[in-house]
Amino acid sequence: MALTNDEIFQKVQGVLVDALGVDDGDVTPDAVLTTDLGAESIDFLDITFRLDKAFATPEKPFKIGQGELFPENLMANPDLVKDGKFTDAGMALLKEKMPHVDFAAFDIDRRVEAVSELFTVKSLCTFVARKLGH
Repeated sequence: MALTNDEIFQKVQGVLVDALGVDDGDVTPDAVLTTDLGAESIDFLDITFRLDKAFATPEKPFKIGQGELFPENLMANPDLVKDGKFTDAGMALLKEKMPHVDFAAFDIDRRVEAVSELFTVKSLCTFVARKLGH
């Protein structure tokens, strides 16, 4: 039986509470993993592993590939980043690799150091729902 959006949110919320040591009430759909919940780069790997475990079933494994949820190694490519900002090609690749993220505000700014602010609880839930085939 397919999970509802509420069930996905509850599981994601549990993962973030366990991984980041935050309260349930702090984990709202619009909460940013870094600025609102205190996640650091090392936490992203832990969150990925915990999501794998939380959404896997005996009938259907759930495995997030390296760089699938959180992009890696894009910032060092001079075709994708220039003067600390993503180029048009970089933005196109980010949007392709992360359809679960809302780029509306980021598309204007494009600063590399602001990428971590793209990851919200809602974007994690959207990612999981898409991966589960919703």
